Amino acid sequence: MVNEEAISELVKLARYRLQHSLGQNVRDLRAEKDRIERLYPELREKRGVFVTLTKQGELRGCIGYPYPIMPLSDALVKAAESAAFSDPRFEKITMEELNDIKIEVSVLTLPIEIPSGESSVKQIKIGKDGLIIEMSGYSGLLLPQVATDYHFDALDFLQETCVKAGLPRTAWMNKNCKIYKFQAEIFKEISKGKVIRK
Repeated sequence: MVNEEAISELVKLARYRLQHSLGQNVRDLRAEKDRIERLYPELREKRGVFVTLTKQGELRGCIGYPYPIMPLSDALVKAAESAAFSDPRFEKITMEELNDIKIEVSVLTLPIEIPSGESSVKQIKIGKDGLIIEMSGYSGLLLPQVATDYHFDALDFLQETCVKAGLPRTAWMNKNCKIYKFQAEIFKEISKGKVIRK
């Protein structure tokens, strides 16, 4: 379990980083990161994380790291910056809209492979599991909350993850298709830099 206060501190740091990237003079980001890691040493652990940005309830960017390749403190801030400025589906966010942006954080467990084919449907728990599908050099990921937000059942969720990967909807049936599931602790920003567990 990740501490809510720790994630709140990282979300504040991510906001400072976005302001800095948009040309605002903000506090010393390195010193702030060091302070947060002293308070919450668990943030130095490598974790997968996704950051979702919304504006007035609409998606404005979502990028992350499915695998634990860097400390959570680094991964969250970098994912927030990438979601703000590098999500190819959206224009870069501007300073004018930053106040209207809400940050949602999903801290991921390590993905585990499940069999492709019909048996995979039974192994997916909607509302708990997220999915990654990989085949022929393509990959797609959907967070656990996507299935509940869109009222998917397990079959829909598999098909939509295939679509996200740029694959046919039935690719999950292919024996060469790799399917992974993971869980996430989800934190929703309720005011600037203050999150609650979703």
